[in-house]
Amino acid sequence: MTAPWSAWVLTLFPEMFPGPLAHTLAGKALADGLFALHTVAIRDFAHDRHRTVDDTPFGGGPGMVMRADVLAEALEATAAAARATLGAETCPIVYLTPRGRPLDQERVRALARAPGVILICGRYEGIDQRVIEAHPIEEVSLGDFVLSGGEPAALALIDAVVRLLPGVVGQADSLSDESFETGLLEYPHYTRPRVWQGRSVPEVLLSGHHENIVAWRRTESERITAERRTDLWQRYQQKTRIER
Repeated sequence: MTAPWSAWVLTLFPEMFPGPLAHTLAGKALADGLFALHTVAIRDFAHDRHRTVDDTPFGGGPGMVMRADVLAEALEATAAAARATLGAETCPIVYLTPRGRPLDQERVRALARAPGVILICGRYEGIDQRVIEAHPIEEVSLGDFVLSGGEPAALALIDAVVRLLPGVVGQADSLSDESFETGLLEYPHYTRPRVWQGRSVPEVLLSGHHENIVAWRRTESERITAERRTDLWQRYQQKTRIER
C-alpha cells in the first residue's frame, strides 16, 4: 500500500503539533489517513547532559545559533526514516526562514505532488550555515516579517499543501477559483440576505446569466489584483500578452 503524503517536522517544540492541523479540513484528513504528520524533537539528538542545541555565534553578535552537529544528526535520521516510509529516494527538505524565497501557490502545488516534505523549524538567530551547504535544503519564507520560530510557518505550509491532496476538499472544483490559481486574487463573494445595512448584492450575480457572472468575477479579480498586488498584476499582464 502506498504511504500517504507525509510531513516530518524538526522542531524544539513538538508539542506545538498538530495544533490547528487537528481541526477542520486538515484534522479530518489527518484522522482519515489522507496525510501523515511526524514530529522530530531536535533536542533528542543532543549528547550532553543539558541537551544543548545552540551556541553563541562566531564573530560575535546577539542571540544564539542552532548547532550544526545536533541538527545534522536529526536531519539525517529523519531523511532515512522518510526514505523508508515513502519508498522514495529523496524528499524535499525545507528550512523555514525569513531570508528564504517567498512561498507561493506554485511551490505549494509542487510540494503536494511530492511524496512528502521534511520541514526544519529554526529558532534563535537561525541554524548553522554549514548544515544548509551540506544538504539539499530549500529556504522558504512566508513573507517579509519575522516570527519567533519556524513552527507557525510549518503549520501554514502543511495546511496549504494538505487542502490540495486528493479527497481532502469535498468540491475539488472550488480550488480552481481561489486566489493565485489563475495568477489573480479572488473576486468578492456574497450570500443572503440580498440587502444588508442598505448594501445590495451586485445585480449581475442575481441575473442567472452565467457568462455575465464569469465576466464580472474576472473583472473584479483583475481590479483587486491591480489595486493590491502590483507584482502579481504585472506578471499576469505579461503572461496574458505571451498567450495572445
